[in-house]
Order: sequence, then structure tokens, then C-alpha cells
Amino acid sequence: MEYGLFGLLVLIADIYAIYQIFTSRASGLAKVLWTLGVIIFPVVGFIVWLIAGPRGGSVHA
Repeated sequence: MEYGLFGLLVLIADIYAIYQIFTSRASGLAKVLWTLGVIIFPVVGFIVWLIAGPRGGSVHA
């Protein structure tokens, strides 16, 4: 049960990150690379995105 809840939270966090990546002003290549990072490494990719990822109004990639 705990793993299922953790998995659901990771999925929600990753969907949020991917949405934020695609609504940012980052270049197309940066969006693709950030999205692949979040998909391939769900937990680590989300944490790295939180620290250094593109935001809605600026580019950090």
C-alpha cells in the first residue's frame, strides 16, 4: 500500500513538472531534454527540475 501511494505521488509530481516544462519559455530542445529526464528518472529528474528546471516566465536550462 505504501509503495502504491508513493508511486501515485511521484506520478502526480512528474505530470506537474512536465506541464510546467511545456508551458515555460525554454527552447524546444530544452523542453524535450527536461521532459526525457523527468520521464527516465522520475524521482531524481523531478528533484533536479525543482532546483534547476525551466519555469513559466524564464529559462534556466
